[in-house]
Amino acid sequence: MSFAKKLFSVIRPTARNKDGYPAYIRSAEEQYVQTLMTNTLGNTFYADGQELLSESVELHHEMARSNPQFMAQAVVFARNEGYMRLQPIFGLAILSLYRPDLFAPIFLQVIRIPSDLSDFLMIMRGLGRGEGGRAVKRQVNRFLSGISEYWALKYNGRGRGYSLGDAIATAHPKPADLKQQALYRYLRGKEANLLLVPQVEAFERLKQAATEAEQLHWINKGRLPYEIVTGAIKPSRAVWEALFHQMPTFALLRHLNTLQREGVMDDPANVAAAVRRLTDQRALEKAKILPFRFAKAFGQVDHPVLRDALRDAVELTFVNLPDLADRTAIFLDISGSMSGDYLQIGSVFALALYKKTNGSSLFWLFNTEVEDARPSRRDSILTQAERIRARGGTDTGAPIRKLLHERRKVDQIIIITDEQQNSGSPFYVALQQYRASVNRDVKAFIIDIAPYRHAMTPQQDQNTFYIYGWSDTVLNYIAQTANGYGAMHRHIETIKLDTAD
Repeated sequence: MSFAKKLFSVIRPTARNKDGYPAYIRSAEEQYVQTLMTNTLGNTFYADGQELLSESVELHHEMARSNPQFMAQAVVFARNEGYMRLQPIFGLAILSLYRPDLFAPIFLQVIRIPSDLSDFLMIMRGLGRGEGGRAVKRQVNRFLSGISEYWALKYNGRGRGYSLGDAIATAHPKPADLKQQALYRYLRGKEANLLLVPQVEAFERLKQAATEAEQLHWINKGRLPYEIVTGAIKPSRAVWEALFHQMPTFALLRHLNTLQREGVMDDPANVAAAVRRLTDQRALEKAKILPFRFAKAFGQVDHPVLRDALRDAVELTFVNLPDLADRTAIFLDISGSMSGDYLQIGSVFALALYKKTNGSSLFWLFNTEVEDARPSRRDSILTQAERIRARGGTDTGAPIRKLLHERRKVDQIIIITDEQQNSGSPFYVALQQYRASVNRDVKAFIIDIAPYRHAMTPQQDQNTFYIYGWSDTVLNYIAQTANGYGAMHRHIETIKLDTAD
């Protein structure tokens, strides 16, 4: 069979996307990874949260029945490398029903913080599984044995779903010492010796403080987290300043606007401290902040020095991304369905990729038409991303046709999209034509940042790679795959599970 004939022995679309356009169905494993990495169960342009919930329930059960080993690896990957929470926790709860032997070893790899545990227990109740039985209680006990005073104060949340006190009442963990006994009693709302838990004592004293000076004393002495302070008292500027110096990096990013509004950033020393922390690369890596979070903060803060720090922070987020040496075409979907978070994510990713090609790439924006984004390697990612706006319909084949029309030879095509084409010729048809007449070996990378299950290419296309998610790690897969690395779901299959129980 000739190369052209092979290309044009078209694999017909087998489904229709959310906008009714012909599409393909990828493997169950790929659909599952997509759900874990992109589905937050919030309303989207084409589906509401309830529809996305129903689809994800179906996928979790299907994977637990057909490939539970992959399921366990995928939820660990999504929680730790994709920085996602709710869907991996949901998957863990479903896995406990089918394969307790796989559920137990990965529990602490997925349930990382007390709010994870709270969501897990709420999901178990919602699934009609009550407390989950002895296998689940055993894992909950393992988690509770590591509860600190800081976690007890920050995450207890009595009256809001499952609190830590509720979890203790459910699992009945045995305290290892008197301090842990006092902490458990406090979390259950019982009388406890607070001298054994000084941070808890500081919080209780804060609630009774009559003056700002007393408030500051107990905040500083107990190193009290900002969430519980702001829930217990109405913070003054001095209190916000005290909290500022104790905030973790992610909290600082989220509250930059508040800190500026409350006057904390009127002090140049505080601005300098904020800049140091926001541009500390090791701290940024440890905090695992999704790149588009910086874009959100950038849109809320108007302090010029802080905006510069946010620009630098995003550049640092991608500094370890390998350079992409081959000729690359980067296409960003700016259609109406990409508005909001999707476009923020996509713009940051596209510009980061462009900078890593050292100017050897094209960066085009498309809806039903195509335009050159005219990117700069010198301007910051955030400055350029802020100028990109969503509008119009979607023709994913349009940028490929433009490449074809101009006879531009590229080695890899990267398209960032929600895959919801609604006009023009299909992406896959245009890609086949390009391979037939310009570059038969071109690789296509589809970064899908939406939870819709339909795809633009069939599973059989061995030179097209799907990459799902919102974290900076998804971009590493492009560089790795360009050098012969497998698809994302193939990488997940290599993950070693923690078998220590």
